[in-house]
Amino acid sequence: MTPEDQEETQPLLGPPGGSAPLSRRVFLAAFAAALGPLTFGFALGYSSPAIPSLRRAAARALRLDDAAASWFGAIVTLGAAAGGVLGGWLVDRAGRKLSLLLCTLPFVVGFAVITAAQNVWMLLGGRLLTGVACGIASLVAPVYISEIAYPAVRGLLGSCVQLMVVTGILLAYLAGWVLEWRWLAVLGCVPASFMLLLMCYMPETPRFLLTQHNRQEAMAAMQFLWGSEQTWEEPPVGAEHQGFRLAQLRLPSIYKPFIIGVSLMAFQQLSGINAVMFYAETIFEEAKFKV
Repeated sequence: MTPEDQEETQPLLGPPGGSAPLSRRVFLAAFAAALGPLTFGFALGYSSPAIPSLRRAAARALRLDDAAASWFGAIVTLGAAAGGVLGGWLVDRAGRKLSLLLCTLPFVVGFAVITAAQNVWMLLGGRLLTGVACGIASLVAPVYISEIAYPAVRGLLGSCVQLMVVTGILLAYLAGWVLEWRWLAVLGCVPASFMLLLMCYMPETPRFLLTQHNRQEAMAAMQFLWGSEQTWEEPPVGAEHQGFRLAQLRLPSIYKPFIIGVSLMAFQQLSGINAVMFYAETIFEEAKFKV
């Protein structure tokens, strides 16, 4: 094998010899993307403090009865299911960065509709829109972060996605102590708007650019994220065509972690944790629990 052939088979893993990248812009890009899961968590937790506030709304058209309160909490999951399907389509066609930019729109519009709501249908419509954004963000943000992170910090940055989700839920609960439902919805627009601003300055992931045969742009994105003072290795021939095939599910190394992952997610949902998150304050009020 000639030196040229050896160079072509080098993987696109970052600086040779495992040296640490000089740039820390990868952390800024990961933070920008993680604002999506933060808003996702805020949207999930929003209904808990908002429902008791809406039950006491001065306007009769906005006052939630038991049935409307149930729909207000749960309809976000229907939007998230649709958003997950839409996100799966967007992430490979529009790209990771553009998908994250697009998911900020239903977040902001959804919370804006809730803020301006004049009746229950507007409340439900805004809640549904935020659910769609949740579905997109929950799929695209981990993909973006995993593809921009170099191996030494990929696990660290990847774990931040779930951390930001629970931080968003906590933020909604804490803010609900001092803000009524309209101002709480205004607060929900803030991280999504900040994410939109930051993501405009972040690059597309090198992996996606390779799938689009944009090798030079991929290298420029890596230099931006990982540091421009490094000597970069060339991607392997055919790296642009790597993908997943259903036949690979026959491999134990594929189907075993797949089954474990799906089972854990199923058990999490079947535990009823979503009902607790959506109606936490109502549950404590019904239990006559006072802080």
